[in-house]
Amino acid sequence: MTTATTTPAAVGRRAAVDLAAIREQWGDLLAAIEQPPAAEWPPRECRGFLDQLAARDADLDEIPATAAIGRMPLVLREHPAPLNLDALDAALDTERELFELADTLAAAVQRSVRRALKPTRPGRTAAVVDGADRTDPARWHYASPTDPGSRAFGLHWAAVWCEGRALNEASGDLFRPVPLRLLDEVAAVARRSRERVERALGRDARTTTLDRLCPWCGGQLTGRTRAGGESSVTCSTGQACTAPVRADFRGHRAWHGAELVDLYAAMNVGSQTPTCP
Repeated sequence: MTTATTTPAAVGRRAAVDLAAIREQWGDLLAAIEQPPAAEWPPRECRGFLDQLAARDADLDEIPATAAIGRMPLVLREHPAPLNLDALDAALDTERELFELADTLAAAVQRSVRRALKPTRPGRTAAVVDGADRTDPARWHYASPTDPGSRAFGLHWAAVWCEGRALNEASGDLFRPVPLRLLDEVAAVARRSRERVERALGRDARTTTLDRLCPWCGGQLTGRTRAGGESSVTCSTGQACTAPVRADFRGHRAWHGAELVDLYAAMNVGSQTPTCP
């Protein structure tokens, strides 16, 4: 809620950060729909990186010249047999909420399409729609029974468009500033949607006792995820652990970010000396 100590600009920036986090993770969420639910540990990003390393060692000559390499389309599509219903529900709910938010914002702050009087025949004039104004790329277009409007561009564009309104980005006279009450709603929807996406991806804040011991010393491993932050694993042994990573402030060996790939590989093969492909 906007208060005397929380300025509209601060609320808008907070909403924009959450909206950016949603679109940055949107491709991962769509990919998760077609994968069985990931175990609580390791985080999905570690598995994905290991899969990439394995694929790199495959025979690249077998890839057809027309193969599509890169990120999947950022538009939610029909999934006749989704493998992860939680991810699908999160994507559907998030897409619906952001589309509805964009519609609400457009109704409140977007100027109507300009019309100009033009002569049609001697002594007669008619109001004609300004075609350039109607097709302005910055304009949000509502859906209709025969036209999806701006929804055709998917959640990614809806998030970018809502970010612009939250930050009051200038676009001529096309938009008015967002009213304070509506700005609070934008921030609330953005935060709720971000939490839903991160929860579906297993990236919300949680602590998990791993079912495998440290490959270097046999100590208990504890995994931690932090919403919007970096995942980590710590070993309970302390400085006596010989794992080739730095110790945290308590003296426990700790793996962060890309270091988790080596740990995960060592856990999988039971190796005492991790190797980096």
